Amino acid sequence: MAGGAGLAKRLGTLLSGLLECGAFCGIIFGWASLVFVLKDLGYFEGLCQPSATPSPNFTLGSDCSGQDEQFSLVFTIGSFMNNFMTFPMGVVFDRFGTTAARLIAISLYAGGTLLVAFSTPEMAVMLFPAMSMLSVGGILLILTNMQVGNLFGNYRSIIITLYNGAFDSSSAIFLIVKLLYEHGLSLRAMFLFLAACSAWHLLRTLFLMPRSRIPYPLPPDYDYGLRCRGRSRSYRTHKDKQPPGEAGPEETPLEPIARGGDAPGTPFRACACSWLFAWHVAWLSVMQLRHYLFIGTLNPQLEHLAGGDHALVSTYTNAFAFTQLCGVLCAPWNGLILDRHKRGKGPRPEGILAALADLRSAVLSLVVTVALCLLFSVFAAVPVLPAQFGTFVLQVISRSFLYGGNAAFLAIAFPPQHFGKLYGLAMALSALVALLQYPCVALVQGPLQGDPFYMNLGLIAVVLVAFVSPVVVARECQRRAKELGMAGTPLAAPPGTEIHAETPH
Repeated sequence: MAGGAGLAKRLGTLLSGLLECGAFCGIIFGWASLVFVLKDLGYFEGLCQPSATPSPNFTLGSDCSGQDEQFSLVFTIGSFMNNFMTFPMGVVFDRFGTTAARLIAISLYAGGTLLVAFSTPEMAVMLFPAMSMLSVGGILLILTNMQVGNLFGNYRSIIITLYNGAFDSSSAIFLIVKLLYEHGLSLRAMFLFLAACSAWHLLRTLFLMPRSRIPYPLPPDYDYGLRCRGRSRSYRTHKDKQPPGEAGPEETPLEPIARGGDAPGTPFRACACSWLFAWHVAWLSVMQLRHYLFIGTLNPQLEHLAGGDHALVSTYTNAFAFTQLCGVLCAPWNGLILDRHKRGKGPRPEGILAALADLRSAVLSLVVTVALCLLFSVFAAVPVLPAQFGTFVLQVISRSFLYGGNAAFLAIAFPPQHFGKLYGLAMALSALVALLQYPCVALVQGPLQGDPFYMNLGLIAVVLVAFVSPVVVARECQRRAKELGMAGTPLAAPPGTEIHAETPH
């Protein structure tokens, strides 16, 4: 009964976290659906100029490219803040723990939803701080949730990618907002409801999340959240329940350091300045830019391809938002790639061999993610409206693999005590690259006259740069394997040898 209670609590934490990430964390990425509502309400309508001929915009006979650019600027700033502020938030999470980080996230999220609720077409400028607050609050919520994977040892990467898939799926919330708006519900009422949901986030923080962080591997008698008297031993790790000498899934850390804890041999600066991290940031940045540009220019692109047909644009916008719901189904497949060696027929690797096996698994994950993004970019460049259905499907699969793989790789390749900082730094650096989306949008709206075809061709070439990262990781695996071979049997080597062999370069 006690063991069952422990499992029930872990599953409750997992499922409530999936609901939180799947309903709130990444709603800004459903921007295309919300823009449809905001345009209908008249936000930034004053930027539309009279035109002698009909243009592919919602208002025939008007040139609304200025309005589109303003909406694109809101999304650009919001998505930039989503990434750039992840680094200071990661520092807060690593230094002050889960409770402090989540209280900040809840405050930002509630503030953002209230700003949208009380905004008006005359006060459309309120969208800028609102989207930024929703972005930062959402990314901090998912950052605190990804540690739940530590409770499920052998399936840790699958849980991490599952959370990131739920993050992607939450973008469909704005589709629900759009559909409810079309059925007569006001934008203010819907965002007031989202603000009221912050009470649920607060309850989950107090009763189902740790005050500091969930360690990995789990120590004996680990407990968290609401504690029931007499139940403290119900959350013991699988390691404690095994006979002496028998290895278990929670016994072997995925991180490079074979002896858990804050190893002095792997400082944060060494990790952040390694080639492994640098090329991973490049891998993340180029593909994220591709996705941000697609989301930020989706409405103008659909209007261009549909020839200004309002109903047709609405249909395709709904189709795109519906596909976002599938993110939570796509992401765990990447986690399965990362965890697959643990379900092999051979003996389970231990210690430093487990870390090396994880890193080798990451090579395939990185390659598959780049290949999916490349295929998505090719479909996005096809100037045929029905082909966009295929683009929508490939976009959600590629994006789920990208963000889930990013978090899982950082958990695999670097020490756990630096995860929040490295995750935040990677997102912050990629945010600087993502700022290129605004000049790209201006290029499409200006010289390219609303046709993104040539920009899409250029982005295909940019995505190819991401293939360098898996090559760097593969070479790092070869280097580490060679060092292990020179050191002899890794499990018999002294601890200092293990830490040196696994220090990132």
